[in-house]
Amino acid sequence: MRLVSIPPPAGPQSEGGAQPPYFPHQGAPGPAPYFPYGLYGPYGPRPPAAVNGVAIAALVFGVLCFLPAVGLVLGLIALSQIKRRGERGKGMAVAGVTLSSLGLALWTVALVTGGASAFWEGFRNGARSDSVLSLRTGDCFTSPGGLEGWTTEALTVDCADEHDGEVFALVAVPGSDFPGDDSLVELSEDRCYERRSAYVMDGWSLPEEIGVYYFAPSEQSWSFGDRSVACVLGREDGSRFSGSLRKDATTLDVHQLAYLEAAEVLNAALDEVPASDYPDDDVSDDREWAGQVEEAVTEQVRLLRAHTWPEKAREPVDELIADLGEARAAWGRAAGTAAPDSYWIREEEAWDATDPSLSITVREALGLATSPPAYDEEIEREPEAGEMEV
Repeated sequence: MRLVSIPPPAGPQSEGGAQPPYFPHQGAPGPAPYFPYGLYGPYGPRPPAAVNGVAIAALVFGVLCFLPAVGLVLGLIALSQIKRRGERGKGMAVAGVTLSSLGLALWTVALVTGGASAFWEGFRNGARSDSVLSLRTGDCFTSPGGLEGWTTEALTVDCADEHDGEVFALVAVPGSDFPGDDSLVELSEDRCYERRSAYVMDGWSLPEEIGVYYFAPSEQSWSFGDRSVACVLGREDGSRFSGSLRKDATTLDVHQLAYLEAAEVLNAALDEVPASDYPDDDVSDDREWAGQVEEAVTEQVRLLRAHTWPEKAREPVDELIADLGEARAAWGRAAGTAAPDSYWIREEEAWDATDPSLSITVREALGLATSPPAYDEEIEREPEAGEMEV
């Protein structure tokens, strides 16, 4: 029980500081009895008992479960002290004993099955700052093995320094069960390529030698909570590079952003070209796609006209809008051509009208990259998003 110091009442004191007894008669003149005790005096509520500190510690160790034996011992000690001293905290002590007992049982099972060592190794690697699990979007990093093969280490560095890779997206893996390596490969390749254009909106700025990589969960890392794929940009020859590849709203000005958002409308449509190894007699899918491209060009023109451009970019933008008008008409003619032989001629004319070099003057005025990306001439009709933007 806590000792509370109470000051003596005012008035004459006997030797040694003791207060002389005072028994006023009822109705007697003089002051009424004076009780100076206040909240903690005999006529107020008693002071609350202190919380047992050992009980608090027992609860903490019980919740953490890392040292369950310690939590169990502390909980038993706390219960003994609380009973003897009249302190509070019995609920915490009981909870600490219960949780620690459960944790001790789980640790016993884990030690028998070998799961504890795997869990601890995974936890340690995930908690380290040089683990791939610590990577976030925008991080540049170096890795002992580069981007080839299996690695668990990735040391974040300033993007201005030489590095092996740059994280451009984190993709959440759905489900609670490990999906298997094949499913993770398929998910990673699809989702990472989908998200690249959001991080590098200016496809022209991406060097030809840069490829897409990813860090996917392993079955072991999955067991302790690894649920995301880190999408990475890196050089295909394995060498390091300097400088960030990021070209999005965090690095572009409003005019650059407006142009690239308008261009992406057409890029997305061009990227949906029907897959075909060779021309055939059925061009219905191709005609439908050509109509979608025509609509995309129309929308791009609308967006370009809606933005207020800086003075140096106004004339180049007007010229580009005029060129896009010719491209829109060419795609419209292709969409309206039913005969296969004639359709392929019209489509070729539409591709010629959608010449990426038409946007160079606009890009130069806006301070964007001015060298169109190279692509395989054999698949000229199937460019990647960002490669045919105008």
